[in-house]
This record gives sequence, C-alpha cells and structure tokens, in this order.
Amino acid sequence: MTLSAIEVNELKRAPAMEGVLPALLQRWSARSFSELEVSTDDLARVFEAARWAASSSNEQPWRFLVGVRNSITHKKIASALAGFNKEWAPAAPVLILGVAHTRFAHNGNPNFYALYDLGAACSYLTLQAAALGLVSHQMAGFDHNAMRQAFDIPEDYALGSVIALGYQGEPAALGSEQLIAKEHAPRERKPLNKLVFSSWGEPANLG
Repeated sequence: MTLSAIEVNELKRAPAMEGVLPALLQRWSARSFSELEVSTDDLARVFEAARWAASSSNEQPWRFLVGVRNSITHKKIASALAGFNKEWAPAAPVLILGVAHTRFAHNGNPNFYALYDLGAACSYLTLQAAALGLVSHQMAGFDHNAMRQAFDIPEDYALGSVIALGYQGEPAALGSEQLIAKEHAPRERKPLNKLVFSSWGEPANLG
C-alpha cells in the first residue's frame, strides 16, 4: 500500500526533544516533488540563510548555481545526474549545484575547509527550506566531469552536492516500487552514545 504525502511526512518527522529546533526534526530527504513552483521570495530566503553560515576566516567559499524548472541551468544540472537520481530529481522545480572555492582569496593558499564550509551553508539552506514548508534532497550521484564542463567551472572550485528543492509530492508519483519504498522508509540515526565520546570509544555522559 502506498502512503500519502501527509502520512510520509509524519513518518519522517524525527522524535521530538525539548529545546531542539523544529526545522531540524522536520527536515528529511524527499524524492517526490509536486508541480508547485518555489517563489523567488522563498528562494531568496533559503540562500540568505546559507549566506550566514560560518566559514574558515570568513572566506564564504560557497557558490551556488540555481536552476528553476524549464531553465537552461535546471536542464544542465538534470542532464549530469546519475543512477536513480535521473529518475526522480528532474521533476523537482529547483535544482541547485553547490561548489566551493578551494583557495583563500586574500593570499591564494589552499583552503582545506572549503567543502566543510559549503556543507555548513547547505545545511542552513535545507533547514530554512524545512522551516518554509519545503522539502529538499542532497545528492552526490552525478557526473562531476560533465557538470564541470556544462558550467565551465574553474578547477580551483570543488563540486559539492546537487540539491533538489520544492514542495513534497505524492509518493505514488515516483512510479518505481524501489523509489516508493525508499520514500516510505523511516528515518534512522545512530544513538548519541555511538557518536559523542568523552575519550575515544567512551560515550560522553549527556544525562
């Protein structure tokens, strides 16, 4: 039986914990997108959130290529997707490619934290999207060489992820049973005692 979009959204919501920001609990990686467009105002809001992420030496190494449905940018990003991503992601009304400048602007030295900083900016972006009632999905599955060539991206920019952004669609619209099963799968995370230590392998006491 295929669940509805509302049922899937409830299934994906993380367990509530007092004091945790609601957007963190409701953000999840959707694959089914509705035909509703994302307003330019909401796009500005998600990129404004990304703009205020922290970065090494305040370098702000992230750059974003954003394609809205039927634009050349959207088609270029979609054409470089790989595997299962080709089946569902082109239906998203917005596709975003994040890249990071790997050298510091002030001295040209390597910035070894550029991709880390891009990841932080993308986290801000996806959390702001969740707060606005949007869904997103970050993908590593794309042809990096094809993407770089499609946009003539300089070699000193590292490619991060592609982000599909829009409003949640009905799982049945995915068509593929395998994709629908992924949409239905509950979110899972390792417990804190497997992630947070006071010394190596020794869980921290978090109460």
